[in-house]
Amino acid sequence: MTTPNGTNDTSLSDQINYDPNHLLDALIEKLHLKNDAALSRALEVAPPVISKIRHRRLPVGASLLIRMHEVSELSIRELRELMGDRREKFRISDKQFKPKPGSPATPGME
Repeated sequence: MTTPNGTNDTSLSDQINYDPNHLLDALIEKLHLKNDAALSRALEVAPPVISKIRHRRLPVGASLLIRMHEVSELSIRELRELMGDRREKFRISDKQFKPKPGSPATPGME
């Protein structure tokens, strides 16, 4: 999304289809839980994590998504669709795989 000053703004709160509440509510229903506190216990995360996700101050990270999969037996694709993520592929930055300047070379990568 482009803001009036011409910059791109892709924060979580501005993504139209992103709805973490739908994902959290679906998990509560599927797991027959009472509330967010019970969900945090089932996922083994601190209650503020669920609150921050619900208020769009924290994205659903990969490790939490995997934990949701393990607990609910829903596929990663199903979980992503529940929160409105319809991307077919994820792009990983090539910077993640480049060694930092001055670091020793990885053995076997010469």
